[in-house]
Amino acid sequence: MRTEKQRELVESLLEPLDPSARDVYMELISHLSGMGYSPKKQRAAIVFTCKEHNKQLVKIGHDKKGELYFALRFSACKGYSERFGEIVKKVLGGENYKAPGCMENGEDFCKGPIEQRLYTYELPDGSKRYYCGAKALAIPDISREDIPEIERLMEEEHRFLMKYEAAGKDL
Repeated sequence: MRTEKQRELVESLLEPLDPSARDVYMELISHLSGMGYSPKKQRAAIVFTCKEHNKQLVKIGHDKKGELYFALRFSACKGYSERFGEIVKKVLGGENYKAPGCMENGEDFCKGPIEQRLYTYELPDGSKRYYCGAKALAIPDISREDIPEIERLMEEEHRFLMKYEAAGKDL
């Protein structure tokens, strides 16, 4: 983190966690910082954005029950584990599913190939559902074992955002 204010913001959010959980979050936050992402307060959460494209990659906050959550944007990523596939399935396969505005209304705010900027899930009947790829999905119960995959997904999504949302800048 670049400033003392940013450090205090993150520490105040993570302070209630036990030391091992705090270490997991801090390792992920350190990785984000190394990639050029800075924390910013957004209501009761912290979002991590990069000045090159100004898009959110990670959001950490408290849910309605007061539990801390870690949400990651990974719509452009391929080859993720079954664990992350289940997260997508839960969001897109549920009863409260709502198609993204770009699919329903022809709105097109995001850049890049549509198959990379939307989460996709195939229903048992073969039909497909899509969900806004700009949204970070909550990853329940993150642990030390999740760190390598989360870091890989952050890097892959970052490359996508740099390519399509940062005026074509390459890494």
